[in-house]
Amino acid sequence: MLRTFTRPLSRNAVRLSKHNMTSAQLRLMSSEAGNYKLIKSRVEGNVGILELHRPKALNALCNDLFTEINDALSRFDNDDNVGAVVLTGSGTRAFAAGADIKEMSGNDFISSYTKGLLEHWTEQIHKMRKPIIAAVNGYALGGGCELAMMCDIIYAGEKAVFAQPEITLGIIPGAGGTQRLTHAIGKSKAMEMVLTGTMKLNAQEAEAAGLISRVFPIDEVVPEAIKTAQAIAEKSRPIVQMAKEAINASYEMPLQEGLRFERRLFQAGFGTKDQKEGMAAFSEKRKPNFTHQ
Repeated sequence: MLRTFTRPLSRNAVRLSKHNMTSAQLRLMSSEAGNYKLIKSRVEGNVGILELHRPKALNALCNDLFTEINDALSRFDNDDNVGAVVLTGSGTRAFAAGADIKEMSGNDFISSYTKGLLEHWTEQIHKMRKPIIAAVNGYALGGGCELAMMCDIIYAGEKAVFAQPEITLGIIPGAGGTQRLTHAIGKSKAMEMVLTGTMKLNAQEAEAAGLISRVFPIDEVVPEAIKTAQAIAEKSRPIVQMAKEAINASYEMPLQEGLRFERRLFQAGFGTKDQKEGMAAFSEKRKPNFTHQ
């Protein structure tokens, strides 16, 4: 019988336990283990689905919430059945309406600095090998906008709103709002959003600015995100991981270094069985059967 764990498993413990588990048991581990209170976690097909679940607080972000997010994402990353992840919020009013200000307001500089305030908010998402699609409905404000930008793809409902209002609280964004936003939409728009704190992008403006990929009717956002995640999950897992790594590297490397890095990963792909299968399937005009090797 599968145990339900109330504390996060280490990566080594997950790897050891997986050898004696079926795919169905692994899906159950991903969806039920952890005793989550602030999120909901499940697996559909080959897609892990993580839902922020603080509806009364409009899914406001807090330390305990990110502890649960990190645990769930780690489980998905170590579940061989999961090929991609969808991250969304409960209901349609808010993806996440910012950080929990009551929790944060009492901090001082010394404790914030020495304890690494917000560091664990980005820890597991940054390390994720599998792609994450943010499915955003309603408000994505402050930390909510930053959380969406931590993901690899953003889909939004037609009523979604993106903003970085931290400056109105006497603080700046601290989880990527000045960095990822600038990369996504450019310096001028990022400056206007961050410095005024009142400029908001609706879904259509966010798509035009390059912040998000696509806009959908409200009730189609999550299903469309799952559909895209499933399409990704059907591809070669090692090659998907290489592609994600190469794209993320483009943010941190000069062009020539990035091109060299891309070329090395491209060459490495020829050492996989999936490359042989993919090209053979193309030549034979059939669908490839990737084994993720």
